Amino acid sequence: MGAPLWCVVPAAGSSTRLEGQVPKQYRMLAGRRVIEHSLAALLEHPSVQQVVVALAPADTLFPSLACAQDPRVLAVTGGRERCLSVLAGLRASGAAEQDWILVHDAARPCLQAAELRALVAACEQDEVGGLLALPLADTLKRQDAQGRVDQTLPRDGLWRALTPQMFRRGLLESALSAAIESGLLPGDEAAAVEAAGYSPRLVPGSPLNLKITYPEDLDFAQVVLQTGGRGLA
Repeated sequence: MGAPLWCVVPAAGSSTRLEGQVPKQYRMLAGRRVIEHSLAALLEHPSVQQVVVALAPADTLFPSLACAQDPRVLAVTGGRERCLSVLAGLRASGAAEQDWILVHDAARPCLQAAELRALVAACEQDEVGGLLALPLADTLKRQDAQGRVDQTLPRDGLWRALTPQMFRRGLLESALSAAIESGLLPGDEAAAVEAAGYSPRLVPGSPLNLKITYPEDLDFAQVVLQTGGRGLA
């Protein structure tokens, strides 16, 4: 068992790109809610001390889930933006300034144990911290106002950010606070740390670690969870 880990899971989103009234983190997937799979992947790591889940103010479903009864899980009220939810989670956590924080998307239910171990091993001795990410394999196109290709972009050196993202509590809290105060609403934690002048480490992740965004993502995640990802990556 390594250094203690503390987790924050922003889960206050409304899922505007997924059909239906139920937020994506609460869709049923392989017999459980999406968020239950996401939390289980964190709670199964032996070094995780606490998982703080930042919820929408009107959320009444989370308390009814079995995972909400785990003594290591703490629910708090999040914000309208991801960065505000993460900041609320950090401030409610029991983590000290130098403790490591893992921030994981509530709608990433397919995080593999080996992938999480690789992130922790790569970052626990790093001065800054880092994130799981994937090198881009597809050709990138920029569209114009008419929905046609305006430009083909080089993909060399480009990565797609995944989660968890791993930073020390003090650094992450100060970086998020500074970004918000300056009017920047960073899309992920690494962006806030970058804005503070640091360069997070990129740790290769799995293409199976998808974020539920569109209806077809649920179908693929179902297969991943049922097969353990064997033969898919």
